[in-house]
Formats: sequence, structure tokens, C-alpha cells
Amino acid sequence: MELEIKRVLVPIDFSDYSKSSLKYAVSFVKQFKAELLLIYVVEPVIYPPDFSLGQIAIPTVDLEMDKRAIEELNKLAQKEIPSELKAKTIVKTGKPFIEIIETASEENIDLIIIATHGHTGVEHILFGSTAEKVVRKAPCPVLTIREPVKGFDYKESLEKKNKP
Repeated sequence: MELEIKRVLVPIDFSDYSKSSLKYAVSFVKQFKAELLLIYVVEPVIYPPDFSLGQIAIPTVDLEMDKRAIEELNKLAQKEIPSELKAKTIVKTGKPFIEIIETASEENIDLIIIATHGHTGVEHILFGSTAEKVVRKAPCPVLTIREPVKGFDYKESLEKKNKP
């Protein structure tokens, strides 16, 4: 059976880790002639309670964040993804691991390439790991990227890209 990878999802949180995983994914999808989908998840902002109203979310702030997220994600995609590759950006609001998993199902994703931040100890206990939750619950294989990536030099891939 031939391995077919047509659609690859890359979660982005604008950290250096996720930007590095995007560079790796670009190299990866070129080899498979696959489509690259980037997803950024805006976590809803819950404001402290106003005791007369209870907890409230202010929609205008959320809308502004969504708009900014779309702009930044598109800017990153333009910068990092060569124009000959088929690519799509997605911005959702919610819990990152849930939105990533749902998007993988909705978009018929064949592979998720996600960065691990390398949190250890207390930080890992407090925050858990989005990548870990995605690995456990994803409807498709998940490739986790942790720097440095053996056999892949980000600087070299950048130099090649920037040569005339």
C-alpha cells in the first residue's frame, strides 16, 4: 500500500517552536506535493466578574483579536510558504487541542505536524501539553517536532529560500 499524504495541518501559536515546525512542514509537503493548512486558535477571553452581571466576555475585543490573528497568520504564511505550494489558513476560537482535532476531522487531514515546546516539571503539570492531547485524540497520525530536528537544518533551508 502506497502512503498518500494529501493534506497536512500545522498548528501555529507564533512561538519560535511553531514557526520552526512550519519550516519543517513546508519541506515535508513539497516532497508529497500535499496541501498545507495552518491553524491558529484564539482562546476566548473571560473577564473577571462584574458582581452585578457575573462573568462576561466582551465580543468586540474577541473580534479584534480574531481579525489580528487572521492578519498575522496570513503574513506568516506568505513569508514562509512558497507560492507554488497549495496552502490555506484557518483561525478558530476555543481550546487549542479541541479545535485542532475538530479541524483535522472537518478538513480530512492526513497528517498533523505540531511543535512540542519542551516544557518539563511544574510548567508541564500546570499547562499540560497541547501537542500531547492532540497526539492522544487526533483522527490521523501526528508528527511532533522538537528542536533540534535531526537531519533538518532550519538555517540551511532559509538560506536556500533566500538565494536569488
